[in-house]
Amino acid sequence: MDEEFRSLTDRLVLEAEQPEVFHRLLATEDDEELARALVERERPLWAREIAAFRLGCRGDRRAFEALVLLLNHRDPERCVSAAHALLLLGDPRTPGAAAALATNSLRTAYALHPVRLLTALRAPQSVPALVSTLHRLLVPGDPHWRVALACVEGLGSLGDVRARPVLEAALPHPRLGTAAEEALRRLTAG
Repeated sequence: MDEEFRSLTDRLVLEAEQPEVFHRLLATEDDEELARALVERERPLWAREIAAFRLGCRGDRRAFEALVLLLNHRDPERCVSAAHALLLLGDPRTPGAAAALATNSLRTAYALHPVRLLTALRAPQSVPALVSTLHRLLVPGDPHWRVALACVEGLGSLGDVRARPVLEAALPHPRLGTAAEEALRRLTAG
């Protein structure tokens, strides 16, 4: 059992009010049963999350929509699990969905994991989305510095010179300056 799956099960066992359903969803090897759990009426969120995670990790694209919804959830642990499964899913729609979530100014508080996913995906949408998001977050007093920091770190990791202007703009920011310096060094070294 991989670490992400163990983390998911440890978290959801506390939430699952139907232990027999919980254990069945963890044990089944039947992708059709998992896919039904995604769409059946009145399924609790924890059951849908298990089904989406397991299907996504197996590369079953039926999990895509549920995983994107979970990536945008207010619970950070749900976002982490969804990002992991989306990365393994390999669906070509994932970069566009992650970019849309990362750049949505109304959902900035929940953009940390979409930003990190964009970095891991290294997709054509990654740099433009991270640049756009970081640029918007450089406004003085913006409370979402953790998202901005993830953008800076991601842009450094991606090493694309198109990020230079926004990284230079991040240098004076007290919480971003050191990371922006490092990201700029990585651009120069690449």
